[in-house]
Amino acid sequence: MSDAFVFNPLDPTTRRDPFALYGEGRKRRIVRHVGLPVPLLSVFRYGDCQAVLRDDEAWSNDFRAIAFGGVEDPELQDVGPPSMLGFDGDAHHRLRSLVNKAFTPRIVKRLERRMAEIAASLVDEAVARGEVDLVEVLTYPLPVTIIAEMIGIPAADREQFKRWSDEAVSILGAGFFGGVDPERLRRQIRLREQMHDYFLPLARERTRSPREDLLTGLVQAEHEGSSLSHEEMLAMLTLILVAGNETTTTLIGNAVLELLAHPEEEARLRQDLSLLPRAIDEVLRFASPVQFDPRRATRDLELGGETVRQGEIVLCWLGSANRDEAVFESPEVFDVGRARNPHLAFGLGVHYCLGSNLARLEAEVALRALLQRTRSFELATDEPLPLHPSPVFRAATAIPLRLAAA
Repeated sequence: MSDAFVFNPLDPTTRRDPFALYGEGRKRRIVRHVGLPVPLLSVFRYGDCQAVLRDDEAWSNDFRAIAFGGVEDPELQDVGPPSMLGFDGDAHHRLRSLVNKAFTPRIVKRLERRMAEIAASLVDEAVARGEVDLVEVLTYPLPVTIIAEMIGIPAADREQFKRWSDEAVSILGAGFFGGVDPERLRRQIRLREQMHDYFLPLARERTRSPREDLLTGLVQAEHEGSSLSHEEMLAMLTLILVAGNETTTTLIGNAVLELLAHPEEEARLRQDLSLLPRAIDEVLRFASPVQFDPRRATRDLELGGETVRQGEIVLCWLGSANRDEAVFESPEVFDVGRARNPHLAFGLGVHYCLGSNLARLEAEVALRALLQRTRSFELATDEPLPLHPSPVFRAATAIPLRLAAA
């Protein structure tokens, strides 16, 4: 096998269509990246990704030690504590347990009627306009409105939330490949300050007048001895607000794009909407919103027959694992009725996506509304769609569509 294998996750062409390179990566199993600011490896096989993600003792999700490589100004390192994603073990469990009950399948199912109302209204408005940016009119407003209502903050502020969300994820994953831009860090610090100023009066108000919402739960936890500091609460709210809409926005958008690319599957789904749950999982597998999940080795260990040193970073390429020939039958075929689908789109292990039930249901509700209220839809541009700025996401930030009413 030739050693000439170039895999640049920042290359726009690769980001738009990485799957041939993923296949080559699965043949090689482990790829070491050179010339980067951190010691970085990539794994592409389902089994290797699974082995890393489910072993939270050997593989850490805490990257603080390498987060500011090359940044000497201590003020630029003051971005506050990480979210619960950046903690391991008991610290992660403590933070996750405070919000876990808000995302159980039973609680999420209660939101379905409200989701359907919002989705129907949004789609009706979009159909009336005829030509729209799907991200602007549906894939972003639906999840951000739901997560805002769950937290207990005004959905009317969603344009501000979008600006915050876009800024918060703009540098996600970039530090692994090209270091951290000091100006981007300054913007992150300003963002943290803006969100702090926004949430602080709301938190104080909940202390005086509790409600049945997640913000009240976090405020009460802070005052009932759980050791949740105010900074941790801010990090938690930021995570929920951003993660609660970013991946779902991408999931809904990717679903529409895959149906456009596979018209026979779109027709099949229009004829049988009972396939929607399977179709959503197929989109998660075939067009995974999150392409890689990183971990840091806590000790020297072996992976895929190769030694990984303590402190080295491994990127688990979920977008590749979800097309692994050893696991999925006809992995390059998009099948909205696929029955066996053990994809890794939401991760695995203790860091498995807390909002997976919410994301699935929102995507199902959004697609149902779109398919029921349209006769057809098509792209309204021949130009390449704009890519998400973060290499973590495989997403388009705008999807111009023409909609024909049912």
